[in-house]
Amino acid sequence: QDFHNLRALCLSQGLLFEDATFPAHISSIGPKLLPEDKLRRIQWKRPPELQRNPHLIMDGVSRFDIMQGEIGDCWMLAALGSLTLRKQFLENVLPRDQGFQEDYAGIFHFRFWQYGDWVDVVIDDRLPFLNGRYLSVHPRTSNEFWPSLLEKAYAKLHGSYQNLNGGYLSDALVDLTGGVQVQFSLKDPPPDLEEILKAADKSRCLMGCSTPGQPKRNIELRNGIVQGHAYTITGAVKIRYKNGWKHIIRIWNPWGYGEWKGPWSDESPQWDHVEPKYREALLRDKNDGEFWMSCENFQEQFSWLYICNNTP
Repeated sequence: QDFHNLRALCLSQGLLFEDATFPAHISSIGPKLLPEDKLRRIQWKRPPELQRNPHLIMDGVSRFDIMQGEIGDCWMLAALGSLTLRKQFLENVLPRDQGFQEDYAGIFHFRFWQYGDWVDVVIDDRLPFLNGRYLSVHPRTSNEFWPSLLEKAYAKLHGSYQNLNGGYLSDALVDLTGGVQVQFSLKDPPPDLEEILKAADKSRCLMGCSTPGQPKRNIELRNGIVQGHAYTITGAVKIRYKNGWKHIIRIWNPWGYGEWKGPWSDESPQWDHVEPKYREALLRDKNDGEFWMSCENFQEQFSWLYICNNTP
């Protein structure tokens, strides 16, 4: 499907695009994602039906725009959260030649790396709703739609939304970058893990991690960590702490809420021993799914670390 030709055709005919290859139909959701009675109740709505003034992107692209919906695609959203920090990759995946303001015809396109090539995936902007709620990713800002539309394009690439329900963070990192990824088991971590994390952050790699346990169960431990879940690593620093130095890691939950409650979390006493200028630079005390933790706690709570860049 050629995005520009299809859009020009829709504009010349005064029609909104309807994608016959990924229709607003149960087949695009997948037969097993929901019970049959719920599948029959799904409604499809375009952003202009939901909001008076929809935008593809508002004030730039950020991981905090993303809040996971009913689909178990944290593996893809954790990779997407990392992508938002690396603008050189992002512009490849999310072309800027589209939006709701100019030449709107209900058609959008996104690019993913598949088997050695960039593939352009065209979609219409009809999004699935169940009982008035987003089935897919929902935007934190109600009129910003890039996360929901990008997720729909990825679902089309995979054949249905159901096929995003469980997957590998490592695959999604490659699909969004065309890069090379490496994985480290945290049960038997490399001795220089702290240095690896810091070097990867400095060389602007995409990073993610996952917890042990059964995916699709979403069991949240008392300490705030979700089992069988994927997270984004958004920073790794070494800071002055008391009379020495401490390696801490910043992690984000694609749910958009739900944080670690242990040492170095938003309101933990450890921050009282950090110089105010560093505390102000690093600490964001909000329920936005992002938190800091020590390297030791990271190794205890998470099972795998994933690092991806465009070259080895």
